Amino acid sequence: MDVAVKPARIALVGNPNSGKTALFNALTGAHQKVANYAGVTVERKEGVIRSPSGRTLSVLDLPGTYSLRARSPDEEVTRDAVLGRLAGETAPDAVILVADATNLRLVLRLALEMKAVGRPMVLALNMYDIAQRQGLRIDLERLSAELGVRIVPTVATRKRGVEELIAAAEDLIVSGAPAGEGTWHAPDAAEIRAAHHQAERIMKACVKPPERPDTLTGRIDSVLLHPVGGLVILLALLFVMFQAVFTWATPLMDGIEAALGALGVWVAAALPDGLLQSLIVDGLIAGVGSVLVFLPQILILFAFIILLEDFGYMARAAFLMDRIMGGAGLHGRAFIPLLSSFACAIPGVMAARVIDSKRDRLTTIMVAPLMTCSARIPVYTLIIAAFIPNQTVWGFASLQGLVMFGLYAAGIVSALAVSFVIRRIFWRGAVEPFMMELPAYKAPHLKSVLFNLWLRARIFLERAGRIILPLMVIVWAMSTFPYPPEGATGPAIDYSFAGMLGQALEPIFAPIGFNWQMVIALIPGMAAREVAVAALGSVYAIADAEGSGVGALATTLAGQWSLATALAFLAWYVFAPQCVATLGVVRRETNSLKWTWIMIVYMFGLAYLAAFITYRVAVALGGG
Repeated sequence: MDVAVKPARIALVGNPNSGKTALFNALTGAHQKVANYAGVTVERKEGVIRSPSGRTLSVLDLPGTYSLRARSPDEEVTRDAVLGRLAGETAPDAVILVADATNLRLVLRLALEMKAVGRPMVLALNMYDIAQRQGLRIDLERLSAELGVRIVPTVATRKRGVEELIAAAEDLIVSGAPAGEGTWHAPDAAEIRAAHHQAERIMKACVKPPERPDTLTGRIDSVLLHPVGGLVILLALLFVMFQAVFTWATPLMDGIEAALGALGVWVAAALPDGLLQSLIVDGLIAGVGSVLVFLPQILILFAFIILLEDFGYMARAAFLMDRIMGGAGLHGRAFIPLLSSFACAIPGVMAARVIDSKRDRLTTIMVAPLMTCSARIPVYTLIIAAFIPNQTVWGFASLQGLVMFGLYAAGIVSALAVSFVIRRIFWRGAVEPFMMELPAYKAPHLKSVLFNLWLRARIFLERAGRIILPLMVIVWAMSTFPYPPEGATGPAIDYSFAGMLGQALEPIFAPIGFNWQMVIALIPGMAAREVAVAALGSVYAIADAEGSGVGALATTLAGQWSLATALAFLAWYVFAPQCVATLGVVRRETNSLKWTWIMIVYMFGLAYLAAFITYRVAVALGGG
């Protein structure tokens, strides 16, 4: 078949933390798409590239794995993809096995397994510059002979060796046998021991200890992994991150808000009074714009996470948190999924697949949505800006930033508490020991960081267009129709469908201090948490609130809500499962409606209880 019609397929396989994703980005750049494999929620990343000879190649980035024995859902997908057993997926024509050049021991066992499968393969010796800097002496010729594969040293973050790697893979495709279903059987204990001994023999023969031992990593780890000092540094990093989310983004947020405000004024002046003007100004600009303004904060949060991961600190943070998390019934590997949930609960829930034990994996999934995701940032920021003074405390810290830090801490503490209860109610037993490889420290590459931030920004903007925009049209329509009857008094929105629905549900939420406008915001907010801010922006704009933009909305809320109500709203959002997409992913990851409903009931129950207690205590202290 013509290669232009059906591109040859290359699969990237490798251990976690081997730089496989960085290599995929270096190969494909922006020409990549992300989806899920059929029937599962394992992420599928594929891109198209052009080889030096002009051949079109499709590159598939498979989940990280340590073995084809497949002890987790991620590893099962990688095994089946390599073997050509995935439904609707053709087998790869060639495999690029990505190895961390500074830590070859683990990948050698995987390489021997891949060799037994018989799929055409080239070994990409990634992070080769760090290995050279550490003084590692790798005999490339002998290693290539021992494994029977071609080896290409690469530095993915700087695109070194990328063209040579593409050429090597293309040579395999041109000369290799057609890709069919690979042969593989689960090895017994004797075979595993034999493979381990063979990997150790190859390691000793081909990799010599460094002539200049890397003492810098040891010195850094002696500080960052200290049982007391390391935790203090970790908490300090988290504190700085949350302060930055609230303070560093302010100038950019002000600029976006000013631009949106000017756009609203221009549209209002250009269009005559009527439905079209109301839809654009009150529905779209006030609604969608009130979410877009938080893009700088979300990108700052992602920037911290990406930089810490690229630097090699994430694995150290997981090691530090293992004892604390183990005491709460969580596996040490749960730290990475929970930290990912700060960005979004969906990848956090999906990342729990790296945990081998089903019970530990399920516990992690059940508490991941309690971590404060980036979608909560617009809600938190709006309420904090409206009710918390913008002042400095202790001479250096922002009071608003401290409140934000407290909300994040509340999510973390509640996740640990719920995990503790789950382990005591649903199952007992010790948590499995935590073992993981600590990657080498490396300087983040600016271009790679910026590229990943651009991808996150694009996803956020696509989400705004795909989810928030249609919902704002619905909220606007429900808030506008039907018109009030002749001689009616009060705001027109009181007579609309939204007003009627909110007032019908208000008695349920009155004990926690919520008014009907807040109830209306919660309903579309189930599609995505940040939509609640957009809904409030639309509802209060249609209700003739003065001004436009987030600043004006915050001023409006400060005039119409009590402090007790605002604090109860924050407490609600710490716990409530206000995200249907997350619940859908939980359903697919657990393959259980029972556990999905347990999550819905316990999180809504905690949200109502927390809001009730917060509201009543605040009223008793004079905040009503």
